[in-house]
Amino acid sequence: MAATTTTTGAGDNNADLPPPPSSASDKTGFLKTCFNGVNALSGIGLLSIPYALSQGGWSSLAVFLAIAVICCYTGILLQRCMDASALVTTYPDIGALAFGRRGRLAVAAFMYLELYLVAVDFLILEGDNLHKLFPGAGFRLGGLRVGSKQGFVLAATLAVLPTTWFSSLGVLAYAAAGGALASVVLIAAVMWVAVFDGVGFHERGRLVHWAGMPSAVSLYSFCFSGHAVFPMIYNGMKDRKRFPTVLFICFVVSTLSYGFMGVIGYLMYGEALMSQVTLNLPPGKVSSKVAIYTTLVNPLTKYALVVTPIAEAVEAALGVRKSRLLCVLVRTALVVGTAVVALAVPFFADVVALTGALLSCTATMLLPSLCYLRVRAKLGYKKPWLETAACVVIAAVGTAIVVLGTYSSVKQIVQRLNFTSTVLDEGTTSVFGSWICIANGSGGFNGHLADTRKPEASAANRCSDLDEFVDNLDELLLPDLGEKIERMSIFDAT
Repeated sequence: MAATTTTTGAGDNNADLPPPPSSASDKTGFLKTCFNGVNALSGIGLLSIPYALSQGGWSSLAVFLAIAVICCYTGILLQRCMDASALVTTYPDIGALAFGRRGRLAVAAFMYLELYLVAVDFLILEGDNLHKLFPGAGFRLGGLRVGSKQGFVLAATLAVLPTTWFSSLGVLAYAAAGGALASVVLIAAVMWVAVFDGVGFHERGRLVHWAGMPSAVSLYSFCFSGHAVFPMIYNGMKDRKRFPTVLFICFVVSTLSYGFMGVIGYLMYGEALMSQVTLNLPPGKVSSKVAIYTTLVNPLTKYALVVTPIAEAVEAALGVRKSRLLCVLVRTALVVGTAVVALAVPFFADVVALTGALLSCTATMLLPSLCYLRVRAKLGYKKPWLETAACVVIAAVGTAIVVLGTYSSVKQIVQRLNFTSTVLDEGTTSVFGSWICIANGSGGFNGHLADTRKPEASAANRCSDLDEFVDNLDELLLPDLGEKIERMSIFDAT
């Protein structure tokens, strides 16, 4: 296997001997490793980076660059911890080497929960974007109505399932290359919209927005959260001595792509930016469709790379690594589980924002710094004051981001839940397509055609229109869209 997960911790007293080395055919070369690294760092963050910049203002770019440098350095700290013992092959092993069994459990809890929720977010992103392209794609299965979003989440699950059955990084690297290419196409499509489709770069933005800085910093931290996968990538290399070079290249490429997308998006739409830049693109344009379809490709190519560390840990714990069939069943169960969560939690994007602030920052800043300081002390390495100071500062910065970002995310989630739980007053009118829906005061709606002079629509069309309205309620009621809804005259209280 490309990455081997041992069932005993590096800090256990009766640890087994390290597993035999993987065959050379399963190891990845320099170029494939770079693709894996870039794919681990670049992805759906490209969509939200312009929004993050609009939240923090131009001055937040300095914070963005600082976070990129910190995360690159903490990636090297993880490598140093792995080089300290031949038994260390995974991120939880690093926690065990530093703090024993408790360290293993803490690191594993943060790492696997983060990866699992990111995988869930991929499926939700697929459902949301496909729903925007085909809003009327819902269907009925017997007496059960399946909305278009739910149907597309199920379709995305079936699409990514076979990619999780490969455990060799050499195979996954081809999918990673597709993900890296998708990022390039996405940036080019957005650039085309600005230059050739009449949007231009007319917005000036603002220098600093202190109220939105916590959100911006949390999103920046999430963009560079690939540390849970780094040990697997490191173990899968043919020449591990080149890992620092690979890490440097991956962070440079990712930082440039994120920064470029953030700048052009902010210049295009300024304070009007939505959470995903693709939602701002003009409808009907070929370039806009290319950008949206490319957005759909990125999670599909990255899903397996995110799920594989979780699968390998479960397989090792169950002792089924040697059974190909059982491994496939374990990975299938994990994928089905992510689909169930994606379907069950309607506002999961907000929860993932909280996860980015709480889990991603912990995995990328706090844990690498603390583990390295502990490992260095246990092994009696020399203690350069500059290195110690850097680790302490990184840990302090990470703690500040965790506290402020988590508070900001929780506050936003509570506001959204309070808003969406409010029943509209009786008589509140909503116009959707050719239909007028009037709130009945108990959470329901009564609907009729907007123009009664037109022929009565067929029952099938009425059902389709109302189904589409229900599918979009969660979007129409988001608090940060309130002002936009007013300006667009979607809601008219009577």
